[in-house]
Amino acid sequence: MAEATNNQASGAATTGAAPGGAGAPDRPVKVVGIVCNWCSYAGADTAGVGRFKQPANLRLIRVPCTGRIDPLFALKAFEKGADGVLISGCHPGDCHYSEGNYYARRKFELAERMIHHLGIPPERFKWTWVSASEGQRWQKVVTEFVAGVQKLGPREGKAL
Repeated sequence: MAEATNNQASGAATTGAAPGGAGAPDRPVKVVGIVCNWCSYAGADTAGVGRFKQPANLRLIRVPCTGRIDPLFALKAFEKGADGVLISGCHPGDCHYSEGNYYARRKFELAERMIHHLGIPPERFKWTWVSASEGQRWQKVVTEFVAGVQKLGPREGKAL
């Protein structure tokens, strides 16, 4: 009897229901961030150095420039089980490779428009600009995005 009380106090399920039953998510959401090395990755680092709280379920993939990112990278992340994809780079005009973020903007505006045709809610995909000095902005962007994806819950299945 004491064990049941301890389980209830710790918040453990005592009803015997299988994990992932009705109303319970099977797993925490997985969010992939594809970020520019020079600005957004550095902004994430600035947030870490400043000890700003960030979601633990965000995994970053660092690329030299957002202009290098093919929109298919985001779709591949969804195909492999990501629940949300965040793409972030240098502000327009601040690209270390001159025009990379202008190319990125064109690609991701189109991706944003077509993603719902693939059965992915647009709230699961976001692209933004964060510079190296904007650690607090990075923290706000990722926290809000991950919270939105958590509200939607894990995606069902892996296929697009």
